[in-house]
Amino acid sequence: MKKQKFYLKMITSSLMRRRSRMLVALLAVAIGGSILSGLMTIYIDIPRQMGQEFRSYGANMIFIPSNGQSSITDDTIKKAVAHLPKSDVVGIAPYRYETIKINEQPFMVAGTDLTEVKKTSPYWFVSGQWPEHAGAVLIGQEIANIIRFSKGDTFTITGSNARGEGFSKDFTVSGILQTGGTEEAFVFMTIADLEAMQGDSGIYNVVECSISISGEALQSIANQISKEESGVIPQLVKRVTQSEGTVLTKLQALIYLVTVIVLLLTMICVATTMMAVVTERRKEIGLRKALGAANRNIMMEFLGEGVFLGGFGGLIGAGLGFWFAQLVSMNVFNRSITFQPLLIPITFFVSGVVTVLACLIPVWRITDIDPAIVLKGE
Repeated sequence: MKKQKFYLKMITSSLMRRRSRMLVALLAVAIGGSILSGLMTIYIDIPRQMGQEFRSYGANMIFIPSNGQSSITDDTIKKAVAHLPKSDVVGIAPYRYETIKINEQPFMVAGTDLTEVKKTSPYWFVSGQWPEHAGAVLIGQEIANIIRFSKGDTFTITGSNARGEGFSKDFTVSGILQTGGTEEAFVFMTIADLEAMQGDSGIYNVVECSISISGEALQSIANQISKEESGVIPQLVKRVTQSEGTVLTKLQALIYLVTVIVLLLTMICVATTMMAVVTERRKEIGLRKALGAANRNIMMEFLGEGVFLGGFGGLIGAGLGFWFAQLVSMNVFNRSITFQPLLIPITFFVSGVVTVLACLIPVWRITDIDPAIVLKGE
């Protein structure tokens, strides 16, 4: 115990005598640890952040009828949805499509759960309001241009159901839908209103799912549903999942590259500082050798200084790293990031290893110092 206390006192005393030099090395380790901790926090949390960000572009999985069927039942949907991880489900919107007439002109109407549509398709722009009661609908911009509809207008929908019975019902335009896509050619209403006109219920043509998980995990779930549920065919929306995977891979590669470069720069800075310290203490080292000190003991002292700098700088970096990650996340994703406690010991360990590696070359020069030559002043 006395030897350990004496060894620790030697290290701290040596560091304090050369505060200016060691402060530079400590600052380099702390900055390296901060960037390491921050980037690793982002790396771990980025799939969740990217998943939430890409959910604003629409659903990433759909269910369609299998075996040549034209519809999916409620029971089949419930069985398929049971395979999805509840904590990662953003929204599930079933759709039923029928042909109706407005002013004797044929159009397509979609009955759905409009509350879920807000989750699965947040990019929809509604000029007006989303339907909040029965008899209110969203009119696509294309239809509004053809019939000259505007918010608040009342119109009549006519048609016939599967049994050949005619129907006629009045609706009010709650809002005009603009998406820049095919949705602008549809009339959207609650599934209850559409089922009331059609005279049946629990029948859907497609189900859109927005799930905040990686493309590989999503594909695995789709394969499982395909094997176990015969009533539906799960399909990934590749334009969303592939884009998400591509962006995620590139961002992770960038994080790897930046982390490696920062750690190399940290090693160079620490190695340069320790090289200057060894050169400055040549006479001291020569005297200790002349008095019988072994190279191993002197080298262990310098390595101890490196470990101390690395550990202390790593702890500082772990704290500053979360602040750095939070700053990046808020500016890039506009969302707070999740704290990862495991990164504290990882940053501490990596910073210590990097510092020790940086000290190896300068410390190895101790073995080349000849006491006779140094003490003679040569």
